[in-house]
Amino acid sequence: MNNYFERRYVIAGIFITLVIILLARLFYIQIVDDKYTLYATRNVIRQKIIFPARGPILDRNGKILVQNLPVYDITVIPKEVKPFDTLEFCRLIGVDKDGFDKRLIKARKYSPYRESIFEKQLSVQQYAALSERMSEFPGFDVQRRTIRTYPDSTAAQFLGYISEVNDQDVERSGDYYRPGDYIGRTGVEKSYETILRGQRGVQNFMVDSRGVFQGQFAGGKLDTPAIAGEQLTSSLDIRIQKLGEALMHNKVGSIVAIEPSTGEILCFVSSPTYDPNLMVGRQRGNNMAAMYKDFYRPLLVRPIQAYYPPGSSFKPLDALIALQEGIITPQTTFFCPHYYQAGNHRVGCEHFDGVTDLRKAISQSCNTYFCNVFDRLINKNGGGHRTADTYMNWRTNVNKFGFGVKLGLDLPHERKGLVPSSKFYDNRYHKDHWRVNTIISDAIGQGELLSTPLQMANIECTIANRGFYYTPHLIKAIGDRRITKAEYTTRNYVGIDSTYFNPVIDGMQDVVDRGTAAESRIPGIIMCGKTGTAQNRGKNHSIFVGFAPRDNPKIAIAVIVENGGFGASWAAPIASYLVEKYLRDAITRPKAQVAYIMNKNLLPPPPGYKPPVPKYKMGPDSLKKTQKDTAPKPVILKSVSGKHKKDTFSRQLAAVQFKRREDE
Repeated sequence: MNNYFERRYVIAGIFITLVIILLARLFYIQIVDDKYTLYATRNVIRQKIIFPARGPILDRNGKILVQNLPVYDITVIPKEVKPFDTLEFCRLIGVDKDGFDKRLIKARKYSPYRESIFEKQLSVQQYAALSERMSEFPGFDVQRRTIRTYPDSTAAQFLGYISEVNDQDVERSGDYYRPGDYIGRTGVEKSYETILRGQRGVQNFMVDSRGVFQGQFAGGKLDTPAIAGEQLTSSLDIRIQKLGEALMHNKVGSIVAIEPSTGEILCFVSSPTYDPNLMVGRQRGNNMAAMYKDFYRPLLVRPIQAYYPPGSSFKPLDALIALQEGIITPQTTFFCPHYYQAGNHRVGCEHFDGVTDLRKAISQSCNTYFCNVFDRLINKNGGGHRTADTYMNWRTNVNKFGFGVKLGLDLPHERKGLVPSSKFYDNRYHKDHWRVNTIISDAIGQGELLSTPLQMANIECTIANRGFYYTPHLIKAIGDRRITKAEYTTRNYVGIDSTYFNPVIDGMQDVVDRGTAAESRIPGIIMCGKTGTAQNRGKNHSIFVGFAPRDNPKIAIAVIVENGGFGASWAAPIASYLVEKYLRDAITRPKAQVAYIMNKNLLPPPPGYKPPVPKYKMGPDSLKKTQKDTAPKPVILKSVSGKHKKDTFSRQLAAVQFKRREDE
């Protein structure tokens, strides 16, 4: 009897163990490991992602800046791949056999059962040759999507570019993006990504055990349509954008033009620039690598990322603060003996201006006058230990103009410039050991002051508006309803009474009418401006800021030409051409003048560059040179050993780039 009961428990234990093992296996198959579910589901339903077209971007007059071009991605499900003519397949899609093997291994590592991208961005022509033969290549499929195209090849830094998502993008998006998706990486493409990208759609198809499509699943009731991204209307005027880029060709610098009455940016030039079409297609990686190596940094967005001393363009701002503080009046005069004595050192002035009032000081850009004004501003509460507190009050007033702070432009990676704090000077000169003469260069926009071209243009908007500015922005309307963000319609007041602007504007008008920018007058248009020559380690930067017309201004502008010398030499004429083009849609000055600016090469030579020395001396036998003698010699980058190898190679490469641009 006991043996019977013992056998019964043993048999029951065996059955229970088998049941537990079976249930555990079913749990693993159905819950833990999804490959069986995926494989079973794919025997019945196959989902096809429908990628929406990104929203187009237009200029302010409806001209297309960026639109879409159809391309085709080849996808693969490794488990479904059967033997076929791989060499013929490689020929059709433009890859070699090694490339085919690498792509297939990568797809298997991702998932043998899930669809993944095998080859990207086949052109319409390639797809046409492949589409009729897709049945010969089991496991492979074609997926339609679009890429960006730029009809006018302009405004690259403003528009930005898109690129394939990485793991961080997928994680940050909460799995909205999938490997192979594209995302706005820079510029407007990044700032307005959620608006431009649209919404993906899904189509569900039934397939049999051999993977042959049997039609839509549930009659398409479970399908979701793709929704295209919304259209963006930018504030750019493509007419002056293209003109600005042409004028800045072979120059380093920036142009920013803004409509004062709205804050809409009309022109956004970063030079050197590049063709945005280079950032699209299968050669994108090679093109980007070349630009990263370029000595002149075309990928830098100079209007918001490059720092420049504002130079004399800063003087009107200082005058306005002094007027508001009651430090000076328009009639206040100082004597200019060709310099200003700041303690034991002198600040030079370009002219012997003699007795100088505010209007003359602005028109003649008198350093002496503004050093005296700055001295009074910082010492108004007495010197000594009070200097730091008074300086910080001055700094706060400067910040109100959007100088030394981020303006909130609708582009990523805007920088704020630099208006040093008192702690900055404490650390440099020790607490209570610096006075106004220590920082006197700030009076004339030099010293430690640094600004972006956007900030310089925004200050001109503030002066043009007599005391306020709108937040600068590059997108004026979103979608067909032309929605404008509320923050772009709010006035930002700078704390200066409107009555104090006219005497400053009088001086700025004189700058163009008969002062340092007189050669850049526009017949029939009153332009107010200020030239600047910002000191630099190399040749000085050429700067011009201004607005026009004087009454009811339509455009404010800032132009910076690095290493261009005097502001009147390059920046002022460039600004005048753009202003006239915008206001009249024509330039009345001789075409030869404009062409001279366009064709002039002002690129600073890279470190270590030496101009080529002629191999032959000119003489009576010069005409007898053979074609072999006069043929251009190939440029060879010499190999260098040791720790300076990388640096030397970079300099050689930069020298080649400079020489090629110089020859254009």
